[in-house]
Amino acid sequence: MDKQTLINHLNGDLAGELGAIIQYLTYAAKASGPFRPQLSAFFLAEVADEQLHAQFLANKIVSLGGEPTTTPRPVPAARTNKEMLQAIYAAEKQATADYTQRAKEAEELGEGVLHGDREDDEEERLQPAHEDGELPVRGRRPHRGGPGREEPRPAPDGRERPESGRGEL
Repeated sequence: MDKQTLINHLNGDLAGELGAIIQYLTYAAKASGPFRPQLSAFFLAEVADEQLHAQFLANKIVSLGGEPTTTPRPVPAARTNKEMLQAIYAAEKQATADYTQRAKEAEELGEGVLHGDREDDEEERLQPAHEDGELPVRGRRPHRGGPGREEPRPAPDGRERPESGRGEL
C-alpha cells in the first residue's frame, strides 16, 4: 500500500459521500404516502452528516497531497419508500465497511486514524432489517426482547417520545 493508493481509495469514499448527499436530497423529494413528512425530514437531516463526512475526506486527501474528486458515485434508482430505505441502508453499510478498511490502510501506511466517530455513528443508526423484512424506523431501536419489538428512543431533550402506534412504513 502506498500513499497514492490510499488517496485513490479515499477519493472513492468521497465519491460515495457526494453521492449520498444527492441520494438523500433526491429521496426526500420522492418520498410518498402517509409517512412522507417523516421520511422527507429523515432524509434531509442526513444531508448535513454526509457533508461533514465529505469535507473530512476532502481535507484528508489534500493533506496527503491528493486532489479531491468532485464526481459523485451514481445514486441507485428507487421508486418506493421501501426501495429508498433499502438503498440507503446498503450504501451506509458499505460506507462503514469501507471506512473500517481505510483506517487499517492508513494505519499500515503510518498516516494515523482517518475516521472520527463515523463507524460508531453508522452502527447506532443502522440496525439490521427485522426478520419479517421490515426496515427499522429512525428514532426507534430494536427492543431487547427481539426483532419487531421496539422501544422508543428518548427525544433529544431527554423526554420520552409519545407512542404513536405506527412504527412501520
